[in-house]
Amino acid sequence: MRAPIGDFDTATPAPDCLDELTAPVADAVRRWQGAVPADRILYVDTEPQWADTAVFVEHYGRDLLERSANCVVVAGKRAGETTLAACVVLSTTRVDVNGAVRRQLGARKASFASMETATGETGMEYGGITPVGLPTGWPLLVDSAVVDLPYVLVGSGRRRGKLLLPGKALAELPGAVVLEGLGLT
Repeated sequence: MRAPIGDFDTATPAPDCLDELTAPVADAVRRWQGAVPADRILYVDTEPQWADTAVFVEHYGRDLLERSANCVVVAGKRAGETTLAACVVLSTTRVDVNGAVRRQLGARKASFASMETATGETGMEYGGITPVGLPTGWPLLVDSAVVDLPYVLVGSGRRRGKLLLPGKALAELPGAVVLEGLGLT
C-alpha cells in the first residue's frame, strides 16, 4: 500500500503488523474503537538513525515537516501531587508547557517529564513516544492544528517506524482534549 504522505516504500495497516509495535501501542490498535477504522492507522518502517526531524524529512519527504507531530510527556505539579500527561503538537511548534498545559492540568508548575519517567511510564522508547497506547487515565492534550490534518505522522512507540493516521483520530483517543494554541511557533 502507498503511504498518503511522505516517501515511504510501503505503508501497512497497523492491525496487520502488531509485532512491529510496542506492547501498549499494539494493545491500543487491537482495542481501537474510534470512528476512524483501525486499518486507516498505517505503519511505515523507518531507520532509527534518521529519527531527528531535519534528517527525517530529507530522507522521507519534505512534505512531512508540515505533517508531523511530536508527542511529549509532561508533569504537572500541585500540592505535592504530580499528574503525567502527553501533549501532541506539530513538529514545527513547541509545547506551551507554562501556559496551556499548566492551566489545563490545574498545576502550579509544569515541565517536561524526565526521559526515565516518560519511557518507564509509557512502555515506549524515547524518541518514539506516540499518543496511541498511553497509560489509562492520562490526559492527552492535542493541538487543534494537528487534528485538522488529513494525515499526520507520529511515533510508533519505537524509534524505528512511525504511524500515519488521520488527525481527527487523535481527538478520539482516550483522555484526548483538543486545545487551540497548545503549540507555539
